Amino acid sequence: MPHDPAADTHRIADLAALSALYGTPGVTSLAKETDHVHPHYRAMIEASPFVVLATVGDGGLDASPRGDPAGFVVVEDAHTLLMPDRRGNNRIDSLRNIVADPRVALLFLIPGVGETLRVNGRATLTTDPALLDRFAMDGKRPVCVVRIAVETVFFQCARAIKRSALWDPARHVERAALPSPGTILAEFSRGEVDGVQYDGELQARQAATLY
Repeated sequence: MPHDPAADTHRIADLAALSALYGTPGVTSLAKETDHVHPHYRAMIEASPFVVLATVGDGGLDASPRGDPAGFVVVEDAHTLLMPDRRGNNRIDSLRNIVADPRVALLFLIPGVGETLRVNGRATLTTDPALLDRFAMDGKRPVCVVRIAVETVFFQCARAIKRSALWDPARHVERAALPSPGTILAEFSRGEVDGVQYDGELQARQAATLY
């Protein structure tokens, strides 16, 4: 039976109740926030090979993984980030959202480091040829570049990474323990996609189309 929020007598339904439950954040939770990319935060961005891009638009919310060699998100200046949009599945959910609503949030992860970095801002998309050339990899340019006007930046403490043991190799999951992409596609497409063939060709196809 679907959950009925209105029937939940323990539901937190207003900001006053939420504040009473959690209290006031400490000075260390507030002092770390800036309205620009401080040199300390620039170092974290330049060390990160992976970021989650969150967007909102008419079609709803989206959180999309983005990855490349560390430093692929460029700190153009203290108030501007540049991120190439590489070849993908052409769903362009994030990009549709940005066109409709420029608000974005980014979460940077750094392998082996517990702290993450959060950036909030407003994004635009550009196909400026000079920028596309600047972000070329293996002789291939990105489709477009996401330009982010930074509004707030702060680091997130390491508790979530520590609790999850994300960087602990002993906790890594064997890929074979989970359904393969081909298995999922074959079932969801009701056999239209040949799952065995899809899985058999996947690694070579991804290697050939990485950029």
